Amino acid sequence: MTDLIIIGGGPGGYRAAAHAAEGGMNVTLIEESHLGGTCLNCGCIPTKTLCRNAEIIDTLRKADTFGLSGLSYTLDFDRVMERKREVVTSLREGVETLLRSRGVTVVNGTAHFTGPHEVAVGDSVFTAPHIIIATGSEAKLLPIPGIDHPKVVSSTELLDITTPPRRLCIVGAGVIGMEFASIFSSLGTEVTVVEYLRECLPMLDSDIAKRLRQVLARRGVTFIMQATVQQVSDAGVEYERKGKRACVEADLILMATGRAPRTASLQLECAGIATDRGCIVTDEQLQTNVEGVFAIGDVNGRTMLAHAATAQGLHVVNHLLGRTDSIRLDLVPAAIFTHPEAACVGLTEDTCKAQGITYTCHKSYYRANGKAVAMDETEGMVKLLADGDGRLIGCHIYGTHAADMVQEVSALMTTGATLAQLRDIIHIHPTVNELLTETT
Repeated sequence: MTDLIIIGGGPGGYRAAAHAAEGGMNVTLIEESHLGGTCLNCGCIPTKTLCRNAEIIDTLRKADTFGLSGLSYTLDFDRVMERKREVVTSLREGVETLLRSRGVTVVNGTAHFTGPHEVAVGDSVFTAPHIIIATGSEAKLLPIPGIDHPKVVSSTELLDITTPPRRLCIVGAGVIGMEFASIFSSLGTEVTVVEYLRECLPMLDSDIAKRLRQVLARRGVTFIMQATVQQVSDAGVEYERKGKRACVEADLILMATGRAPRTASLQLECAGIATDRGCIVTDEQLQTNVEGVFAIGDVNGRTMLAHAATAQGLHVVNHLLGRTDSIRLDLVPAAIFTHPEAACVGLTEDTCKAQGITYTCHKSYYRANGKAVAMDETEGMVKLLADGDGRLIGCHIYGTHAADMVQEVSALMTTGATLAQLRDIIHIHPTVNELLTETT
Protein backbone atom coordinates (compact mmCIF):
# COMPACT_ATOMS: atom_id res chain seq x y z
CA MET A 1 0.00 0.00 0.00
CA THR A 2 1.28 3.45 -0.94
CA ASP A 3 -0.21 6.93 -0.54
CA LEU A 4 0.09 7.91 -4.18
CA ILE A 5 0.65 6.09 -7.45
CA ILE A 6 1.76 8.12 -10.45
CA ILE A 7 1.60 6.49 -13.87
CA GLY A 8 4.07 8.21 -16.17
CA GLY A 9 7.50 9.70 -15.50
CA GLY A 10 7.39 12.76 -17.75
CA PRO A 11 7.61 16.37 -16.50
CA GLY A 12 4.15 16.21 -14.95
CA GLY A 13 4.68 12.84 -13.30
CA TYR A 14 8.20 13.10 -11.93
CA ARG A 15 7.78 16.65 -10.64
CA ALA A 16 4.53 15.67 -8.93
CA ALA A 17 6.23 12.62 -7.42
CA ALA A 18 9.11 14.68 -5.99
CA HIS A 19 6.71 17.33 -4.65
CA ALA A 20 4.47 14.74 -3.00
CA ALA A 21 7.42 12.94 -1.43
CA GLU A 22 8.70 16.24 -0.05
CA GLY A 23 5.28 16.70 1.48
CA GLY A 24 5.59 13.41 3.35
CA MET A 25 3.67 11.10 1.02
CA ASN A 26 4.76 7.57 0.19
CA VAL A 27 4.99 7.69 -3.61
CA THR A 28 5.30 5.01 -6.28
CA LEU A 29 6.02 6.19 -9.82
CA ILE A 30 5.54 3.79 -12.75
CA GLU A 31 7.28 4.47 -16.07
CA GLU A 32 7.26 2.08 -19.03
CA SER A 33 10.32 3.57 -20.74
CA HIS A 34 12.80 6.28 -19.68
CA LEU A 35 12.22 8.83 -16.93
CA GLY A 36 11.64 12.30 -18.32
CA GLY A 37 8.95 11.17 -20.74
CA THR A 38 8.52 12.35 -24.30
CA CYS A 39 9.70 15.89 -23.54
CA LEU A 40 13.13 14.95 -22.26
CA ASN A 41 13.83 11.86 -24.35
CA CYS A 42 12.29 12.47 -27.76
CA GLY A 43 10.60 15.87 -27.71
CA CYS A 44 11.36 19.27 -26.21
CA ILE A 45 14.94 18.75 -25.06
CA PRO A 46 16.51 16.96 -28.05
CA THR A 47 14.65 19.28 -30.40
CA LYS A 48 15.95 22.37 -28.63
CA THR A 49 19.44 20.90 -28.67
CA LEU A 50 19.19 20.78 -32.47
CA CYS A 51 17.71 24.29 -32.45
CA ARG A 52 20.94 25.47 -30.86
CA ASN A 53 22.99 23.82 -33.61
CA ALA A 54 20.82 25.51 -36.22
CA GLU A 55 21.18 28.88 -34.50
CA ILE A 56 24.98 28.61 -34.52
CA ILE A 57 24.98 27.70 -38.21
CA ASP A 58 22.75 30.69 -39.01
CA THR A 59 25.13 32.97 -37.09
CA LEU A 60 28.18 31.61 -38.91
CA ARG A 61 26.50 32.24 -42.25
CA LYS A 62 26.35 35.96 -41.53
CA ALA A 63 29.76 36.20 -39.84
CA ASP A 64 30.85 38.87 -42.33
CA THR A 65 28.31 41.19 -40.69
CA PHE A 66 30.38 41.03 -37.51
CA GLY A 67 33.71 41.49 -39.27
CA LEU A 68 34.64 37.81 -39.32
CA SER A 69 35.69 36.97 -42.86
CA GLY A 70 36.75 33.70 -44.43
CA LEU A 71 35.16 31.44 -41.82
CA SER A 72 34.35 27.90 -42.90
CA TYR A 73 32.95 24.82 -41.23
CA THR A 74 31.99 21.24 -41.99
CA LEU A 75 28.80 19.83 -40.53
CA ASP A 76 29.58 16.69 -38.52
CA PHE A 77 26.07 15.31 -38.16
CA ASP A 78 27.28 12.33 -36.15
CA ARG A 79 28.68 14.74 -33.55
CA VAL A 80 25.46 16.77 -33.63
CA MET A 81 23.42 13.68 -32.76
CA GLU A 82 25.99 12.49 -30.22
CA ARG A 83 25.71 15.82 -28.41
CA LYS A 84 21.92 15.48 -28.44
CA ARG A 85 22.22 12.08 -26.78
CA GLU A 86 24.66 13.44 -24.21
CA VAL A 87 22.25 16.22 -23.24
CA VAL A 88 19.34 13.80 -22.90
CA THR A 89 21.36 11.29 -20.88
CA SER A 90 22.66 13.96 -18.51
CA LEU A 91 19.20 15.35 -17.80
CA ARG A 92 17.67 11.89 -17.46
CA GLU A 93 20.27 11.01 -14.84
CA GLY A 94 19.33 14.23 -13.06
CA VAL A 95 15.70 13.12 -12.87
CA GLU A 96 16.74 9.73 -11.53
CA THR A 97 18.84 11.42 -8.85
CA LEU A 98 16.00 13.77 -7.90
CA LEU A 99 13.52 10.94 -7.37
CA ARG A 100 16.02 8.76 -5.54
CA SER A 101 16.93 11.60 -3.18
CA ARG A 102 13.25 12.15 -2.37
CA GLY A 103 12.64 8.48 -1.62
CA VAL A 104 10.25 7.89 -4.53
CA THR A 105 9.84 4.24 -5.51
CA VAL A 106 10.31 3.92 -9.26
CA VAL A 107 8.83 0.90 -11.04
CA ASN A 108 9.76 0.20 -14.65
CA GLY A 109 7.00 -1.36 -16.73
CA THR A 110 3.64 -0.83 -18.39
CA ALA A 111 0.81 -0.12 -15.96
CA HIS A 112 -2.86 -0.95 -16.35
CA PHE A 113 -5.84 -0.61 -14.07
CA THR A 114 -7.39 -3.69 -12.50
CA GLY A 115 -9.79 -1.66 -10.36
CA PRO A 116 -10.57 1.97 -9.41
CA HIS A 117 -7.57 2.18 -7.09
CA GLU A 118 -5.55 -0.81 -8.18
CA VAL A 119 -2.81 -0.87 -10.81
CA ALA A 120 -0.87 -3.85 -12.15
CA VAL A 121 2.61 -3.91 -13.67
CA GLY A 122 3.41 -7.40 -14.89
CA ASP A 123 2.74 -9.73 -11.97
CA SER A 124 2.94 -6.94 -9.38
CA VAL A 125 -0.17 -5.16 -8.10
CA PHE A 126 -0.14 -1.73 -6.46
CA THR A 127 -2.97 -0.04 -4.59
CA ALA A 128 -3.34 3.52 -3.34
CA PRO A 129 -6.12 5.92 -2.31
CA HIS A 130 -4.79 8.43 -4.81
CA ILE A 131 -3.61 7.87 -8.38
CA ILE A 132 -2.33 10.41 -10.92
CA ILE A 133 -2.40 9.43 -14.58
CA ALA A 134 0.38 11.25 -16.45
CA THR A 135 0.98 9.06 -19.49
CA GLY A 136 1.32 11.93 -21.96
CA SER A 137 0.64 11.64 -25.68
CA GLU A 138 1.85 10.05 -28.89
CA ALA A 139 2.13 11.17 -32.49
CA LYS A 140 -1.18 11.28 -34.36
CA LEU A 141 -0.92 10.13 -37.97
CA LEU A 142 -3.26 10.91 -40.85
CA PRO A 143 -5.48 7.99 -41.94
CA ILE A 144 -4.35 8.14 -45.57
CA PRO A 145 -3.01 5.62 -48.08
CA GLY A 146 0.73 5.14 -47.76
CA ILE A 147 1.00 6.37 -44.17
CA ASP A 148 3.12 3.30 -43.40
CA HIS A 149 5.58 4.09 -46.21
CA PRO A 150 9.24 3.75 -45.13
CA LYS A 151 9.80 7.44 -45.90
CA VAL A 152 7.23 8.50 -43.28
CA VAL A 153 8.52 9.30 -39.79
CA SER A 154 7.23 10.89 -36.61
CA SER A 155 9.20 13.50 -34.70
CA THR A 156 10.57 10.73 -32.46
CA GLU A 157 12.08 8.89 -35.42
CA LEU A 158 13.31 12.08 -37.06
CA LEU A 159 15.37 12.79 -33.96
CA ASP A 160 17.24 9.52 -34.46
CA ILE A 161 18.23 9.79 -38.13
CA THR A 162 21.91 9.36 -39.00
CA THR A 163 22.06 11.67 -42.02
CA PRO A 164 20.06 14.85 -42.73
CA PRO A 165 17.78 14.32 -45.77
CA ARG A 166 18.36 16.28 -48.96
CA ARG A 167 14.63 16.93 -49.26
CA LEU A 168 12.25 16.92 -46.29
CA CYS A 169 8.48 17.28 -46.58
CA ILE A 170 6.71 18.22 -43.35
CA VAL A 171 2.98 17.62 -43.14
CA GLY A 172 1.60 20.05 -40.58
CA ALA A 173 2.59 23.61 -39.67
CA GLY A 174 2.04 23.44 -35.94
CA VAL A 175 4.78 23.82 -33.34
CA ILE A 176 6.54 20.55 -34.18
CA GLY A 177 6.39 21.12 -37.92
CA MET A 178 7.61 24.70 -37.76
CA GLU A 179 10.49 23.94 -35.39
CA PHE A 180 11.78 21.11 -37.55
CA ALA A 181 11.32 23.22 -40.69
CA SER A 182 13.55 25.89 -39.14
CA ILE A 183 16.14 23.36 -37.90
CA PHE A 184 16.57 21.39 -41.09
CA SER A 185 16.51 24.45 -43.30
CA SER A 186 19.49 25.74 -41.33
CA LEU A 187 21.19 22.35 -41.71
CA GLY A 188 20.97 22.71 -45.50
CA THR A 189 17.95 20.50 -46.21
CA GLU A 190 15.39 21.53 -48.83
CA VAL A 191 12.23 21.83 -46.71
CA THR A 192 8.60 21.95 -47.86
CA VAL A 193 5.70 22.31 -45.41
CA VAL A 194 2.21 21.17 -46.42
CA GLU A 195 -0.60 22.52 -44.22
CA TYR A 196 -4.38 22.08 -44.33
CA LEU A 197 -5.19 25.39 -42.63
CA ARG A 198 -4.89 28.91 -44.02
CA GLU A 199 -2.12 29.85 -41.58
CA CYS A 200 0.54 28.15 -39.49
CA LEU A 201 0.62 27.94 -35.69
CA PRO A 202 -3.09 28.36 -34.90
CA MET A 203 -2.39 29.06 -31.21
CA LEU A 204 -0.56 32.25 -32.20
CA ASP A 205 -2.14 35.54 -33.17
CA SER A 206 -2.56 35.22 -36.96
CA ASP A 207 -0.69 38.50 -37.53
CA ILE A 208 2.38 37.12 -35.74
CA ALA A 209 2.06 33.67 -37.31
CA LYS A 210 1.94 35.12 -40.82
CA ARG A 211 5.03 37.25 -40.26
CA LEU A 212 6.98 34.32 -38.82
CA ARG A 213 6.02 32.12 -41.77
CA GLN A 214 7.20 34.80 -44.17
CA VAL A 215 10.55 35.01 -42.40
CA LEU A 216 11.06 31.24 -42.73
CA ALA A 217 9.98 31.42 -46.37
CA ARG A 218 12.67 34.02 -47.03
CA ARG A 219 15.15 31.62 -45.47
CA GLY A 220 14.19 29.00 -48.06
CA VAL A 221 11.33 27.00 -46.53
CA THR A 222 8.51 26.39 -49.03
CA PHE A 223 4.98 26.57 -47.63
CA ILE A 224 1.95 25.04 -49.32
CA MET A 225 -1.05 26.24 -47.34
CA GLN A 226 -4.72 25.16 -47.53
CA ALA A 227 -3.68 21.84 -49.01
CA THR A 228 -5.24 18.45 -48.30
CA VAL A 229 -2.83 15.52 -48.25
CA GLN A 230 -4.26 12.63 -50.29
CA GLN A 231 -1.63 9.96 -49.96
CA VAL A 232 2.05 9.12 -49.61
CA SER A 233 3.72 7.34 -52.52
CA ASP A 234 7.23 6.50 -53.67
CA ALA A 235 7.34 9.95 -55.27
CA GLY A 236 6.48 11.80 -52.07
CA VAL A 237 3.44 13.58 -50.62
CA GLU A 238 0.47 13.89 -52.95
CA TYR A 239 -1.94 16.68 -52.09
CA GLU A 240 -4.91 18.62 -53.44
CA ARG A 241 -5.14 22.42 -53.38
CA LYS A 242 -7.86 24.52 -54.98
CA GLY A 243 -9.11 21.53 -56.94
CA LYS A 244 -5.70 20.63 -58.38
CA ARG A 245 -3.52 17.65 -57.51
CA ALA A 246 0.25 17.93 -57.08
CA CYS A 247 3.13 16.13 -55.41
CA VAL A 248 6.01 17.19 -53.17
CA GLU A 249 9.02 15.02 -53.89
CA ALA A 250 10.86 14.09 -50.71
CA ASP A 251 13.48 11.74 -49.35
CA LEU A 252 11.89 11.86 -45.90
CA ILE A 253 8.38 12.80 -44.76
CA LEU A 254 7.65 14.09 -41.25
CA MET A 255 4.07 13.68 -40.09
CA ALA A 256 3.58 16.58 -37.68
CA THR A 257 -0.20 16.45 -37.56
CA GLY A 258 -0.70 16.68 -33.82
CA ARG A 259 -0.62 14.36 -30.84
CA ALA A 260 -3.18 12.10 -29.18
CA PRO A 261 -3.46 11.11 -25.49
CA ARG A 262 -1.66 7.86 -24.68
CA THR A 263 -4.26 5.70 -22.94
CA ALA A 264 -4.50 2.45 -24.94
CA SER A 265 -2.54 0.29 -22.46
CA LEU A 266 -4.17 1.69 -19.31
CA GLN A 267 -7.40 -0.37 -19.51
CA LEU A 268 -9.32 2.60 -18.14
CA GLU A 269 -12.58 0.66 -18.39
CA CYS A 270 -11.44 -1.57 -15.52
CA ALA A 271 -11.45 1.49 -13.27
CA GLY A 272 -14.57 3.05 -14.81
CA ILE A 273 -12.67 6.16 -15.88
CA ALA A 274 -14.51 8.28 -18.45
CA THR A 275 -12.99 9.64 -21.64
CA ASP A 276 -14.15 12.04 -24.33
CA ARG A 277 -12.67 11.84 -27.82
CA GLY A 278 -9.67 10.00 -26.43
CA CYS A 279 -8.97 12.44 -23.59
CA ILE A 280 -9.51 11.55 -19.94
CA VAL A 281 -12.29 13.75 -18.59
CA THR A 282 -11.36 15.81 -15.53
CA ASP A 283 -12.98 18.47 -13.36
CA GLU A 284 -11.47 21.78 -12.28
CA GLN A 285 -9.30 19.96 -9.72
CA LEU A 286 -8.12 17.62 -12.50
CA GLN A 287 -9.95 14.71 -10.86
CA THR A 288 -11.58 12.09 -13.07
CA ASN A 289 -15.08 10.76 -12.50
CA VAL A 290 -13.47 8.26 -10.11
CA GLU A 291 -12.80 9.87 -6.73
CA GLY A 292 -9.11 9.98 -5.89
CA VAL A 293 -7.97 9.39 -9.47
CA PHE A 294 -6.54 12.39 -11.33
CA ALA A 295 -5.22 12.97 -14.85
CA ILE A 296 -2.63 15.60 -15.73
CA GLY A 297 -0.82 16.78 -18.83
CA ASP A 298 -1.41 15.74 -22.43
CA VAL A 299 -3.58 12.80 -21.42
CA ASN A 300 -6.43 15.11 -20.34
CA GLY A 301 -6.17 17.19 -23.53
CA ARG A 302 -6.42 20.56 -21.77
CA THR A 303 -3.05 22.09 -22.69
CA MET A 304 -0.50 19.88 -24.42
CA LEU A 305 2.65 21.49 -23.07
CA ALA A 306 5.27 20.06 -20.72
CA HIS A 307 5.15 23.00 -18.32
CA ALA A 308 1.35 22.79 -18.23
CA ALA A 309 1.67 19.16 -17.14
CA THR A 310 4.13 20.17 -14.43
CA ALA A 311 1.82 22.90 -13.13
CA GLN A 312 -1.17 20.57 -13.15
CA GLY A 313 0.76 17.91 -11.26
CA LEU A 314 1.91 20.36 -8.59
CA HIS A 315 -1.66 21.64 -8.26
CA VAL A 316 -3.04 18.12 -7.73
CA VAL A 317 -0.40 17.29 -5.13
CA ASN A 318 -1.08 20.56 -3.29
CA HIS A 319 -4.75 19.59 -3.22
CA LEU A 320 -3.89 16.17 -1.77
CA LEU A 321 -1.62 17.77 0.83
CA GLY A 322 -4.32 20.25 1.81
CA ARG A 323 -2.31 23.20 0.55
CA THR A 324 -3.64 26.16 -1.38
CA ASP A 325 -1.79 27.64 -4.33
CA SER A 326 -2.23 30.42 -6.86
CA ILE A 327 -1.38 28.39 -9.96
CA ARG A 328 -3.34 29.75 -12.94
CA LEU A 329 -4.03 26.71 -15.08
CA ASP A 330 -5.98 28.92 -17.49
CA LEU A 331 -2.96 31.13 -18.17
CA VAL A 332 -0.22 29.08 -19.82
CA PRO A 333 2.49 30.74 -21.93
CA ALA A 334 3.90 28.89 -24.92
CA ALA A 335 6.94 29.23 -27.16
CA ILE A 336 7.95 28.05 -30.62
CA PHE A 337 11.73 27.75 -30.95
CA THR A 338 12.11 28.53 -34.61
CA HIS A 339 14.72 31.08 -35.69
CA PRO A 340 13.55 33.68 -34.91
CA GLU A 341 11.49 32.26 -32.08
CA ALA A 342 7.89 33.10 -31.25
CA ALA A 343 5.85 33.00 -28.07
CA CYS A 344 2.39 33.79 -26.75
CA VAL A 345 0.16 33.96 -23.72
CA GLY A 346 -3.51 34.78 -23.26
CA LEU A 347 -6.04 35.79 -25.89
CA THR A 348 -5.34 36.49 -29.54
CA GLU A 349 -6.79 39.42 -31.42
CA ASP A 350 -8.70 36.91 -33.56
CA THR A 351 -10.37 35.46 -30.44
CA CYS A 352 -11.25 38.90 -29.10
CA LYS A 353 -12.97 39.77 -32.37
CA ALA A 354 -14.80 36.45 -32.58
CA GLN A 355 -16.07 36.69 -28.98
CA GLY A 356 -16.91 40.37 -29.10
CA ILE A 357 -14.42 41.24 -26.36
CA THR A 358 -13.59 44.92 -26.02
CA TYR A 359 -9.85 45.33 -26.41
CA THR A 360 -7.03 47.59 -27.53
CA CYS A 361 -4.05 46.42 -29.57
CA HIS A 362 -0.53 47.79 -29.15
CA LYS A 363 2.54 47.01 -31.27
CA SER A 364 6.26 47.67 -31.34
CA TYR A 365 8.98 46.50 -33.72
CA TYR A 366 12.46 45.08 -33.17
CA ARG A 367 14.00 47.30 -35.83
CA ALA A 368 13.59 50.28 -33.47
CA ASN A 369 15.24 48.53 -30.49
CA GLY A 370 18.89 49.29 -29.73
CA LYS A 371 19.82 45.82 -28.46
CA ALA A 372 18.14 44.12 -31.42
CA VAL A 373 20.01 46.35 -33.88
CA ALA A 374 23.31 45.70 -32.08
CA MET A 375 22.64 41.94 -32.25
CA ASP A 376 21.61 42.15 -35.92
CA GLU A 377 18.29 40.60 -34.89
CA THR A 378 15.92 43.27 -36.19
CA GLU A 379 13.24 40.90 -37.51
CA GLY A 380 10.38 40.81 -35.02
CA MET A 381 7.28 42.37 -33.53
CA VAL A 382 5.62 42.64 -30.13
CA LYS A 383 1.84 42.67 -29.86
CA LEU A 384 0.05 43.39 -26.58
CA LEU A 385 -3.69 43.22 -25.98
CA ALA A 386 -5.53 44.96 -23.14
CA ASP A 387 -9.20 44.82 -22.20
CA GLY A 388 -11.54 47.75 -21.72
CA ASP A 389 -10.14 48.36 -18.24
CA GLY A 390 -6.55 48.35 -19.51
CA ARG A 391 -5.69 44.95 -18.05
CA LEU A 392 -3.31 42.78 -20.03
CA ILE A 393 -5.14 39.91 -21.69
CA GLY A 394 -2.70 38.76 -24.36
CA CYS A 395 0.86 38.97 -25.63
CA HIS A 396 2.19 37.60 -28.92
CA ILE A 397 5.77 38.06 -30.11
CA TYR A 398 8.12 36.81 -32.77
CA GLY A 399 11.79 37.71 -32.68
CA THR A 400 14.86 37.02 -30.56
CA HIS A 401 14.13 36.42 -26.84
CA ALA A 402 10.39 36.27 -27.55
CA ALA A 403 9.89 33.54 -24.93
CA ASP A 404 11.63 35.60 -22.24
CA MET A 405 9.43 38.62 -22.90
CA VAL A 406 6.22 36.60 -22.98
CA GLN A 407 7.22 35.04 -19.67
CA GLU A 408 7.47 38.52 -18.15
CA VAL A 409 4.02 39.45 -19.43
CA SER A 410 2.62 36.12 -18.26
CA ALA A 411 3.82 36.84 -14.72
CA LEU A 412 2.15 40.25 -14.82
CA MET A 413 -1.08 38.84 -16.24
CA THR A 414 -1.20 36.35 -13.36
CA THR A 415 -1.40 39.31 -10.97
CA GLY A 416 -4.02 41.16 -13.07
CA ALA A 417 -1.59 43.91 -14.09
CA THR A 418 -2.51 46.65 -16.54
CA LEU A 419 -0.71 47.86 -19.64
CA ALA A 420 0.01 51.13 -17.80
CA GLN A 421 1.69 49.24 -14.95
CA LEU A 422 3.86 47.33 -17.42
CA ARG A 423 4.99 50.58 -19.03
CA ASP A 424 5.89 51.99 -15.61
CA ILE A 425 8.29 49.13 -14.83
CA ILE A 426 11.89 50.24 -15.32
CA HIS A 427 13.64 47.93 -17.77
CA ILE A 428 17.39 47.49 -18.20
CA HIS A 429 18.87 49.32 -21.15
CA PRO A 430 19.80 48.04 -23.62
CA THR A 431 17.60 44.92 -23.74
CA VAL A 432 14.99 43.68 -26.16
CA ASN A 433 12.59 43.61 -23.20
CA GLU A 434 12.44 47.40 -23.46
CA LEU A 435 10.11 46.76 -26.39
CA LEU A 436 7.40 45.94 -23.86
CA THR A 437 7.49 49.47 -22.44
CA GLU A 438 7.56 50.99 -25.91
CA THR A 439 4.52 49.11 -27.21
CA THR A 440 1.86 51.71 -28.03
